[in-house]
Amino acid sequence: MKKQNFKGSVMLNPTPVVLVTCKNKEGKVNIFTIGWVSTVCTKPPIIAVGIRPERLSYEYIKESMECVVNLTTKDMVKITDFCGVQSGRKVDKIKHFGLKLDSGALIDTPSLDISPVALECRVKSITPLGTHDMFLLDILNVKVNEDIIDEKGKIRFDKANLIAYSHGEYYGLNSKPLGSFGYSIKKKKKKK
Repeated sequence: MKKQNFKGSVMLNPTPVVLVTCKNKEGKVNIFTIGWVSTVCTKPPIIAVGIRPERLSYEYIKESMECVVNLTTKDMVKITDFCGVQSGRKVDKIKHFGLKLDSGALIDTPSLDISPVALECRVKSITPLGTHDMFLLDILNVKVNEDIIDEKGKIRFDKANLIAYSHGEYYGLNSKPLGSFGYSIKKKKKKK
């Protein structure tokens, strides 16, 4: 198929879309949306997020050096969008939506009770890049709703109704997998 060339641009789509909770030294909690988040290491578990320095949450996270990355669901789309376009300097977004907070297990920053999975993180490093700074976050603890954990202890992300962000729009994820890791080279079982 014929392709068109575009200048270098962020065309990595879709991406996870998350709500990040953060807390300043005075105990004020803010929440904001990030669409630029990625796993960068499994051992130790580290994710990277891109945050604009002018964001209020940038200040809070830099001050406390911790935050919580809350995964978002279909039921949270309006909250997710609102928290991405409204500044915490003007609106208390937690009060606006009446969101319940859950105390941190290993950090002082709370997570969102409504989120099915919350990653408690400590800042490893901050790297200025341009419009955004890259925060590398060590994942210290993960809270998972029990209703998405099966009887074998497997986390069933397919039952969490997670969403993704793609080029300005939010999409629900299909719960039917197209394959599983390694399926392309897995040997077929012999019939007896």
